[in-house]
Amino acid sequence: MEYRFLGKSGLKVPVLSFGTATFGGEGDFFKAWGSTQADEAKRLINICLDAGVNLFDTADIYSNGKSEIVLGKAIEGIPRDQLILSTKTTFTFGENPLNQGSSRAHILKQIEGSLQRLGTDYIDIYHMHGFDGNTPVEETLKVLDELVTSGKVRYIAASNFSGWHLMKSMGISEKYGWSKYIAHQVYYSLANREYEWELMPLGLDQNVGAIVWSPLSSGRLSGKYGRNKPIPKDSRIAQGGSPVPEAVVQEEIFYNTIDALEEVAAEVGKNIAQVALNWLLQRPTVSSIIIGARNEEQLKQNLEAVGWNLTREQVEKLDKASEVPPIYPYWHQWQNKSLNPTPDFYTHIK
Repeated sequence: MEYRFLGKSGLKVPVLSFGTATFGGEGDFFKAWGSTQADEAKRLINICLDAGVNLFDTADIYSNGKSEIVLGKAIEGIPRDQLILSTKTTFTFGENPLNQGSSRAHILKQIEGSLQRLGTDYIDIYHMHGFDGNTPVEETLKVLDELVTSGKVRYIAASNFSGWHLMKSMGISEKYGWSKYIAHQVYYSLANREYEWELMPLGLDQNVGAIVWSPLSSGRLSGKYGRNKPIPKDSRIAQGGSPVPEAVVQEEIFYNTIDALEEVAAEVGKNIAQVALNWLLQRPTVSSIIIGARNEEQLKQNLEAVGWNLTREQVEKLDKASEVPPIYPYWHQWQNKSLNPTPDFYTHIK
């Protein structure tokens, strides 16, 4: 397993991490993801550890806290220093008036709940799951800095922020000498490459590492469907459990991408999902991509995405097939790339 530094920090993370949104299965939305319970979760955790994957990602809202509970039970008996635990808060949890946001009150309540459910006394990476436009950014960052100072949190990160959300947060942390977001958990895949337009250049400029969620676009890039393959009835998308809206995936470009993936997969002797994951691992700023699995076979297949690399020609083929016209102001800025250079995807590829 390859390890990379997470942003501007001394924390090394595996390039593949394991997402536990499939743990618990509470509520219609998360039940469509999976209903993994403690015994099976422990087996999956052990497979990950044997492969060198020691970063496990969850969130307080996953199955209303049950994902954290199942993960906590699954890691019992494993030395804590062998694990990197990542969880999140911000979104609605519970029914009291302080049940959402990135306020001091909500964060302090949720961190204690997460620590208890996970059975640990510290969180390695604590994410703000989304931007809270109601709470002053100073309030959020100050309490996060206090959690780092207290030892309950080792590093802080953002998730699903826009460029100005993240840059404003970085500037305020710089101003007051508080802990900075070292990572940004983002959606990025061959089905949707908008991350490259502003968030990737920001990550390069500020040295913020990307942790990628839904790298297979809720299974769209799994190889199970394409031009002549309808969406399986048992898939997350068909059951209403996809966090990626159907409307944001452009059908014809998606089919072109699948065609290119099939060609490259045949060339390298891998499956479509493994190629799609390997493509992500060669993109700038990407520190780790979160893989999920409903069962051991899915997990073992996804783990085969590492240990080899696509060629430059294969990466360029996938880039061309998946490219979409940028929205304003990016199309205007890119008319003069000598002033606004875009990330270079190929210099490091042999």
